[in-house]
Amino acid sequence: MRRRDFISLVGGSAVTWPLAARAQKGERLRRVGMLIGFDDPDIKVFQQELEKLGWSEGRNIHIDYRYAPAGEHVQALAEELVALQPEVIFAQSRPVTAALQQASKTIPIVFTFVTDPIGAGFVKSFPRPGGNITGLMVYEPSVIGKWLEMVKEIAPQTKRVALLGNPKTAAYYDYLRHAAEAPALSLGLKLEPVHINNHGADIEHAISNIASAPDGSMAVLPDSTTSINRDLIVALAAHYRLPAVYNGRFFVAVGGLMSYGFMYADQYRQAASYVDKILRGAKPGDLPVQSPTRYETLLNLKTAKALGFTVPPGLLVAADEVIE
Repeated sequence: MRRRDFISLVGGSAVTWPLAARAQKGERLRRVGMLIGFDDPDIKVFQQELEKLGWSEGRNIHIDYRYAPAGEHVQALAEELVALQPEVIFAQSRPVTAALQQASKTIPIVFTFVTDPIGAGFVKSFPRPGGNITGLMVYEPSVIGKWLEMVKEIAPQTKRVALLGNPKTAAYYDYLRHAAEAPALSLGLKLEPVHINNHGADIEHAISNIASAPDGSMAVLPDSTTSINRDLIVALAAHYRLPAVYNGRFFVAVGGLMSYGFMYADQYRQAASYVDKILRGAKPGDLPVQSPTRYETLLNLKTAKALGFTVPPGLLVAADEVIE
């Protein structure tokens, strides 16, 4: 079964993968926790990388898995996972990391998909995090300027850009909004913060309002709410013929117009490396917080054609992948 199908099946309930009857002779079965905030097809890379590093489920590690979509029951699941006393916990997203930080000050935590970990209070500094938390940060302020440039390039008539997201599941919403102010001004764009929750009717109402005024477009900000509802958001953008830029490739894979973002698989690969180091004795406080080293641009030409947009040659040349 694909991981995404598995996540859909469990629907946010607590899940423990079966514990092998016994580890291989002479090997101690190490316990690893995973708390996930949104489903992502690339998450399989985490376990694949652990296997490359010598850690196999049932042979020498056991993974306790919990899923808290869009932050649902996240604190209860964090405390439940901590009670199992894993040797290290992999945390996907800022709300998940915050819940685990509250649940334990001693168990090592490796986070992914966190913007501004210093501002969030997870680490003291990037080179020496201190404490029991370290990991991989995402979305430096300059990234949102790239999103606005892409919207303006494919739809030059654009005058308004709605910043779509849920501040409750993207605690860095204001961080990105402030970062967007200077590039928006230079591009002659008006920013319109649009807050949504995790309900389909609310999302539909929000996007309908964005489309009700002329010369509008949409930048879909990264958070678990937008990720979980990506099919609906992409479908509504197509219905209202809105030029939209997304933060990750899986939006474009389901029909989104274009995206610019870090490579999600890299986050899982690097996180697995940190889990490996901690299992071998490293302290999280000594492992520096890492930033993305690779970004990618994706374009969906089929969607562009359906929406009536002509993709400029410059944007086409800059694309790392084109879906036709």
